Amino acid sequence: MGSGKKAKNVGRSAKGKAKEVTGRVLGNESLEAKGRAEQMKGDAKQAVEKGKDTFKH
Repeated sequence: MGSGKKAKNVGRSAKGKAKEVTGRVLGNESLEAKGRAEQMKGDAKQAVEKGKDTFKH
């Protein structure tokens, strides 16, 4: 997997986690939900990239 894509996906997951925690602390359900969604998107893209690597070998 390209290291740039991997870093971007990990960054997206981390950013989503930060939003989720901030939303929870502030009591902002919308921000918390957006954070969870962003985390899931990053995790899904990471899984796709791993799948591509599996089939390359």
